[in-house]
Amino acid sequence: MPAAPAPAPPREVPGDWSGLRAAVAGCEACKLCRTRTHTVFGVGDEHAPLMIVGEGPGADEDARGEPFVGRAGQLLDEMLKSIGRSRQQHDAASAVFIANVVKCRPPGNRDPEADEVEACRPYLDRQIELVRPKLIVALGRVAAQRLLDTDAPLSRLRGPLYHYGAAHTPLLITYHPAYLLRSPREKAKSWDDLKKIHQFLAQPVQASP
Repeated sequence: MPAAPAPAPPREVPGDWSGLRAAVAGCEACKLCRTRTHTVFGVGDEHAPLMIVGEGPGADEDARGEPFVGRAGQLLDEMLKSIGRSRQQHDAASAVFIANVVKCRPPGNRDPEADEVEACRPYLDRQIELVRPKLIVALGRVAAQRLLDTDAPLSRLRGPLYHYGAAHTPLLITYHPAYLLRSPREKAKSWDDLKKIHQFLAQPVQASP
Protein backbone atom coordinates (compact mmCIF):
# COMPACT_ATOMS: atom_id res chain seq x y z
CA MET A 1 0.00 0.00 0.00
CA PRO A 2 1.27 3.52 -0.70
CA ALA A 3 2.50 5.40 2.33
CA ALA A 4 0.13 7.90 3.88
CA PRO A 5 1.05 11.50 3.09
CA ALA A 6 3.04 13.23 5.79
CA PRO A 7 1.05 15.77 7.80
CA ALA A 8 1.55 19.36 6.76
CA PRO A 9 4.05 21.14 8.97
CA PRO A 10 2.53 23.70 11.33
CA ARG A 11 2.40 27.17 9.86
CA GLU A 12 4.70 29.74 11.34
CA VAL A 13 2.66 32.74 12.41
CA PRO A 14 4.50 36.06 12.56
CA GLY A 15 4.97 37.45 16.05
CA ASP A 16 4.53 41.12 15.18
CA TRP A 17 1.53 43.12 13.98
CA SER A 18 2.82 44.03 10.53
CA GLY A 19 3.91 40.48 9.75
CA LEU A 20 0.65 39.07 11.06
CA ARG A 21 -1.42 41.47 8.95
CA ALA A 22 0.53 40.47 5.85
CA ALA A 23 0.13 36.77 6.63
CA VAL A 24 -3.64 37.12 7.01
CA ALA A 25 -3.93 39.21 3.83
CA GLY A 26 -2.21 36.52 1.78
CA CYS A 27 -3.59 33.47 3.56
CA GLU A 28 -4.71 30.48 1.49
CA ALA A 29 -4.91 27.96 4.35
CA CYS A 30 -8.56 27.06 3.76
CA LYS A 31 -11.19 27.20 1.02
CA LEU A 32 -12.61 30.55 2.17
CA CYS A 33 -9.74 32.28 0.38
CA ARG A 34 -11.35 31.38 -2.96
CA THR A 35 -14.55 33.38 -2.39
CA ARG A 36 -13.45 36.38 -0.31
CA THR A 37 -13.20 39.96 -1.51
CA HIS A 38 -11.03 41.11 1.39
CA THR A 39 -9.64 39.47 4.49
CA VAL A 40 -10.95 41.04 7.68
CA PHE A 41 -8.05 41.27 10.09
CA GLY A 42 -9.51 43.26 12.97
CA VAL A 43 -9.74 46.83 14.16
CA GLY A 44 -9.11 48.84 17.29
CA ASP A 45 -6.37 49.47 19.78
CA GLU A 46 -3.58 46.88 19.68
CA HIS A 47 -3.21 46.94 23.47
CA ALA A 48 -6.87 47.23 24.44
CA PRO A 49 -8.02 45.71 27.75
CA LEU A 50 -11.20 44.46 26.03
CA MET A 51 -11.15 42.17 22.98
CA ILE A 52 -14.40 41.40 21.14
CA VAL A 53 -14.51 38.20 19.05
CA GLY A 54 -17.29 37.49 16.54
CA GLU A 55 -17.81 34.50 14.28
CA GLY A 56 -16.78 35.83 10.86
CA PRO A 57 -17.24 38.59 8.30
CA GLY A 58 -20.53 39.18 6.53
CA ALA A 59 -21.10 40.82 3.16
CA ASP A 60 -20.48 44.38 4.38
CA GLU A 61 -17.32 43.34 6.21
CA ASP A 62 -16.04 41.38 3.21
CA ALA A 63 -16.56 44.44 1.00
CA ARG A 64 -14.78 46.85 3.35
CA GLY A 65 -12.24 44.64 5.08
CA GLU A 66 -13.37 45.73 8.57
CA PRO A 67 -15.34 43.75 11.16
CA PHE A 68 -18.85 44.73 12.25
CA VAL A 69 -19.66 47.55 9.84
CA GLY A 70 -23.30 46.81 8.94
CA ARG A 71 -26.40 47.20 11.11
CA ALA A 72 -25.01 44.71 13.60
CA GLY A 73 -21.82 46.75 13.74
CA GLN A 74 -23.76 49.92 14.45
CA LEU A 75 -25.54 48.18 17.31
CA LEU A 76 -22.23 46.84 18.62
CA ASP A 77 -20.84 50.38 18.63
CA GLU A 78 -23.88 51.51 20.65
CA MET A 79 -23.40 48.61 23.08
CA LEU A 80 -19.75 49.49 23.56
CA LYS A 81 -20.56 53.18 23.96
CA SER A 82 -22.98 52.31 26.77
CA ILE A 83 -20.01 51.04 28.82
CA GLY A 84 -17.62 53.78 27.73
CA ARG A 85 -15.83 51.82 25.01
CA SER A 86 -15.13 52.60 21.35
CA ARG A 87 -13.19 51.06 18.49
CA GLN A 88 -11.88 54.56 17.69
CA GLN A 89 -10.34 55.18 21.13
CA HIS A 90 -6.77 54.37 22.11
CA ASP A 91 -6.58 54.64 25.87
CA ALA A 92 -7.00 52.00 28.56
CA ALA A 93 -10.23 53.52 29.83
CA SER A 94 -12.10 53.11 26.55
CA ALA A 95 -10.11 51.04 24.04
CA VAL A 96 -11.33 47.84 22.41
CA PHE A 97 -9.98 45.49 19.75
CA ILE A 98 -12.51 43.69 17.52
CA ALA A 99 -11.77 40.51 15.56
CA ASN A 100 -13.42 37.29 14.36
CA VAL A 101 -12.69 33.58 14.65
CA VAL A 102 -12.30 33.47 10.84
CA LYS A 103 -10.85 36.27 8.75
CA CYS A 104 -12.71 35.53 5.49
CA ARG A 105 -16.44 35.54 4.82
CA PRO A 106 -18.09 32.10 4.66
CA PRO A 107 -20.22 31.97 1.46
CA GLY A 108 -23.83 32.93 2.04
CA ASN A 109 -22.97 33.97 5.61
CA ARG A 110 -23.11 30.32 6.70
CA ASP A 111 -21.44 29.29 9.95
CA PRO A 112 -17.69 28.80 9.60
CA GLU A 113 -16.81 25.12 9.46
CA ALA A 114 -14.50 23.43 11.93
CA ASP A 115 -11.56 23.14 9.51
CA GLU A 116 -11.90 26.83 8.59
CA VAL A 117 -11.86 27.85 12.24
CA GLU A 118 -8.80 25.72 12.93
CA ALA A 119 -7.00 27.17 9.90
CA CYS A 120 -7.59 30.66 11.28
CA ARG A 121 -7.08 29.89 14.98
CA PRO A 122 -3.30 30.56 14.92
CA TYR A 123 -4.02 34.09 13.70
CA LEU A 124 -6.61 34.76 16.40
CA ASP A 125 -4.38 33.25 19.07
CA ARG A 126 -1.51 35.48 17.96
CA GLN A 127 -3.79 38.53 18.05
CA ILE A 128 -4.79 37.66 21.61
CA GLU A 129 -1.13 37.14 22.53
CA LEU A 130 -0.21 40.55 21.11
CA VAL A 131 -3.17 42.47 22.52
CA ARG A 132 -2.96 40.76 25.93
CA PRO A 133 -6.54 41.79 26.79
CA LYS A 134 -7.81 41.77 30.33
CA LEU A 135 -11.05 40.25 29.01
CA ILE A 136 -12.28 38.54 25.84
CA VAL A 137 -15.99 38.77 25.00
CA ALA A 138 -17.34 36.27 22.47
CA LEU A 139 -20.40 37.44 20.56
CA GLY A 140 -22.98 34.77 19.81
CA ARG A 141 -23.30 31.01 19.70
CA VAL A 142 -20.83 30.29 16.91
CA ALA A 143 -17.93 32.31 18.33
CA ALA A 144 -18.56 30.89 21.80
CA GLN A 145 -18.73 27.30 20.60
CA ARG A 146 -15.64 27.61 18.44
CA LEU A 147 -13.55 29.26 21.17
CA LEU A 148 -14.66 26.82 23.87
CA ASP A 149 -14.72 23.75 21.60
CA THR A 150 -18.27 22.83 22.60
CA ASP A 151 -21.69 22.36 21.03
CA ALA A 152 -23.56 23.65 24.08
CA PRO A 153 -26.32 26.19 23.33
CA LEU A 154 -25.77 29.86 24.00
CA SER A 155 -28.33 29.76 26.80
CA ARG A 156 -25.97 27.49 28.74
CA LEU A 157 -22.77 29.29 27.76
CA ARG A 158 -23.87 32.77 28.88
CA GLY A 159 -23.09 33.65 32.47
CA PRO A 160 -19.97 31.83 33.69
CA LEU A 161 -16.48 33.24 33.43
CA TYR A 162 -14.29 31.03 31.25
CA HIS A 163 -10.58 31.17 30.44
CA TYR A 164 -9.11 30.86 26.97
CA GLY A 165 -5.75 29.73 25.65
CA ALA A 166 -2.34 29.21 27.16
CA ALA A 167 -2.54 32.52 29.02
CA HIS A 168 -5.95 31.59 30.51
CA THR A 169 -7.41 34.92 29.42
CA PRO A 170 -10.81 35.54 31.07
CA LEU A 171 -13.67 35.05 28.61
CA LEU A 172 -17.35 36.00 28.81
CA ILE A 173 -20.15 35.14 26.37
CA THR A 174 -22.97 37.40 25.25
CA TYR A 175 -25.43 37.75 22.39
CA HIS A 176 -24.39 38.66 18.86
CA PRO A 177 -25.72 42.08 17.82
CA ALA A 178 -27.34 40.53 14.72
CA TYR A 179 -29.37 38.26 17.01
CA LEU A 180 -30.44 41.26 19.11
CA LEU A 181 -31.69 42.99 15.96
CA ARG A 182 -33.89 39.96 15.29
CA SER A 183 -34.86 39.47 18.94
CA PRO A 184 -34.96 42.89 20.60
CA ARG A 185 -36.63 41.44 23.72
CA GLU A 186 -33.26 39.91 24.60
CA LYS A 187 -31.63 43.34 24.89
CA ALA A 188 -32.34 43.43 28.63
CA LYS A 189 -30.21 40.29 29.09
CA SER A 190 -27.55 41.81 26.88
CA TRP A 191 -27.51 44.90 29.08
CA ASP A 192 -26.93 42.66 32.11
CA ASP A 193 -23.95 41.15 30.28
CA LEU A 194 -22.60 44.59 29.41
CA LYS A 195 -22.78 45.66 33.05
CA LYS A 196 -20.87 42.52 34.04
CA ILE A 197 -18.23 43.29 31.38
CA HIS A 198 -17.91 46.86 32.64
CA GLN A 199 -17.60 45.74 36.25
CA PHE A 200 -14.96 43.17 35.37
CA LEU A 201 -12.86 45.70 33.47
CA ALA A 202 -13.14 48.18 36.35
CA GLN A 203 -11.49 45.74 38.75
CA PRO A 204 -7.80 46.32 39.43
CA VAL A 205 -5.44 43.87 37.80
CA GLN A 206 -4.30 41.27 40.31
CA ALA A 207 -0.55 41.14 40.67
CA SER A 208 1.09 37.77 40.07
CA PRO A 209 2.22 36.07 43.29
